[in-house]
Amino acid sequence: MPAGSNRKHERQYEHIKQSAQDRGESTSRAKEIAARTVNKERARAGESGTASKASLRDPKSASQRGGERSHSGAQGPTKEQLCEEARKRDIQGRSAMSKQQLKNALGR
Repeated sequence: MPAGSNRKHERQYEHIKQSAQDRGESTSRAKEIAARTVNKERARAGESGTASKASLRDPKSASQRGGERSHSGAQGPTKEQLCEEARKRDIQGRSAMSKQQLKNALGR
């Protein structure tokens, strides 16, 4: 655990690490996920000496978001991620497409 942590953060770290391992992540990857999540929560609460702008301006906490930015998360990529990929591939009509239509147009 990072310096300045408290019991709540230590419990949160262990819980996230265990959950990641239960999902099949390696021990090192589980530790990384847990540390990043706890550090972001600390930064949002003003308990960290340094905090990235992204950590502070994100409207959802890491626990609320629950991997929705992840390409392999529970529901896969977000509509915004699919739209960005469609933009890069220059797919016409992408802004009016639903998430499912974007998936189909991208061949997912």
